[in-house]
Amino acid sequence: MSFDLKAFAATPRLTDGVYGTELQKAGLRKPGGCLELLNLESPSAIEAVARSYVRAGSDVIMTNSLMAHRFGLAPYGLENKASEIAQAAAEIACRATAGTEVKVFGSFGPSGKIVMMGEVSEQELFDSFAQTARALATGGASAIVLETFNDLAEAEIALMAVKSVCDLPVVVSLAFAFGPDKTATMMGNTPADLAAMCKAKGAAAIGANCGIGPDVAVRLAQMLRAASDTPVWIKPNAGLPVVQNGKTVFPMNPDEFASFVPALVDAGVDFLGGCCGCGPEHIRATAQALQRLD
Repeated sequence: MSFDLKAFAATPRLTDGVYGTELQKAGLRKPGGCLELLNLESPSAIEAVARSYVRAGSDVIMTNSLMAHRFGLAPYGLENKASEIAQAAAEIACRATAGTEVKVFGSFGPSGKIVMMGEVSEQELFDSFAQTARALATGGASAIVLETFNDLAEAEIALMAVKSVCDLPVVVSLAFAFGPDKTATMMGNTPADLAAMCKAKGAAAIGANCGIGPDVAVRLAQMLRAASDTPVWIKPNAGLPVVQNGKTVFPMNPDEFASFVPALVDAGVDFLGGCCGCGPEHIRATAQALQRLD
């Protein structure tokens, strides 16, 4: 039986933070390196990060597979390892959550190509995304998250690709960070556009991640909730990035990040986690803030 995502989200669920920041702290993420390749080269390190989020209180752990498709891996000459890397990502996350009630959601992001510019065909995108989705499902994922998409048309192709190879519920999450109030994508898509597409094509949840901090995420959540009766997925950054001593950092500390939890839940968020700059301490603080709402 397919995982019932809507029933699972009957009460607000805590997702996780990111892998990259934690792997960088451990000295495993090198500038210009392939984060997803670590699923094969350092699986124990990836599992350790996933376990840190389980300990922090996450109900959902994502896979380390944002760019684990042919297009994301091609710059490293790894396009032929897409299935192997994606399946390993799901298997690692499943090991990290074994013996718990925590769910594993397999994730991947956009290709970095633009169909309308002739950089890639719709069929090439479809085939690549279907391959990754199949591998994530084979690895044990309970659901698929399409995250950080800037183009609704590409997200629709990805959604249909997933549905062509498995019956897992699909979350579609766009990167809203443009327009006067930061509630449009780079391609001009709005929360209402996302809701309409997902209703027509059968997505299980809609959302936003990356590009914005939790303050803008409150407004986006309100717009997503107004446009749809499906669960709302939100993973904002730990504030907007700033450069300190030549390095890009996300300035919002765990307590400040978690201070937005009541407003986000009031806005209708069903799945809440963190994107860039959010580690286990941000998730632990968010878990505590959610507990205080009970």
